[in-house]
Amino acid sequence: MRQVNRMSPFNVTSLVLGLAFLYLPIVILVIYSFNASRLVTVWGGWSLRWYFEFFNDRAMLDAAWMSLRVAAVSATIATLLGTLAAVGLARGERFRGRALFSGMLYAPLVMPEVISGLSLLLLFVALNAERGFWTVTIAHTTLTMCFVTVVVQSRLASLDRSLEEAAMDLGCNPVQAFIRVTLPLIVPAIAAGWMLAFTLSLDDVVIASFTTGPGSATLPIRIYSEVRLGVKPEINAICTMVIALIAVVIVIASLASKLSSTQGKSAAPL
Repeated sequence: MRQVNRMSPFNVTSLVLGLAFLYLPIVILVIYSFNASRLVTVWGGWSLRWYFEFFNDRAMLDAAWMSLRVAAVSATIATLLGTLAAVGLARGERFRGRALFSGMLYAPLVMPEVISGLSLLLLFVALNAERGFWTVTIAHTTLTMCFVTVVVQSRLASLDRSLEEAAMDLGCNPVQAFIRVTLPLIVPAIAAGWMLAFTLSLDDVVIASFTTGPGSATLPIRIYSEVRLGVKPEINAICTMVIALIAVVIVIASLASKLSSTQGKSAAPL
């Protein structure tokens, strides 16, 4: 008879304390976003007042719109470049300079964001580029492309290459085989990479603070500047909406990942 492993009381306690340490501050922030009082630490009843205040705050709305545009454009460019890089690494195992290319591609994963932001700032200054929407977008593309590459490359590594070989035996050239066979199988991974890049761009502060310019502040930078003067109840409402948006993105990415694994299993017998 198969023995079922049960968690000990110590493990359960450790798990509960760990989850409370991670998520209790977020839960408190969400609850206080519905606080009717102007004082953040004093509960004054339930209200949607601060959500309406956000939608009447033109500066915050402009910063939120800037963040969404930067995140969408940078995630799209990063997904395109990251997918091409993943295909090159997964399908070109022996090309010259592969180790150097991989190291340069994965460097932003471990490099401190302060160094990345400062180096990009020096680059834009040397190019005499006006800092604004496009400089932030380029910086976020540089930051997130490596994450997309990791996600897509892991999916490509798990695919059976005999599917592409069978397509080429039936008359497809390598490009047609990739478009008709491989690409549909990795679309969920590409979508998950795009959502990860979008989320990372949306909450970045350090790199954006180095590369932004007048009139192009993103929402995290705007929130940080407001918090330095004291936490307003409106900030709680804004952060709650950002948390909700990121939660939706995570759920969609999880569904895409499950769909990707399901397609891989269904294609394996072929």
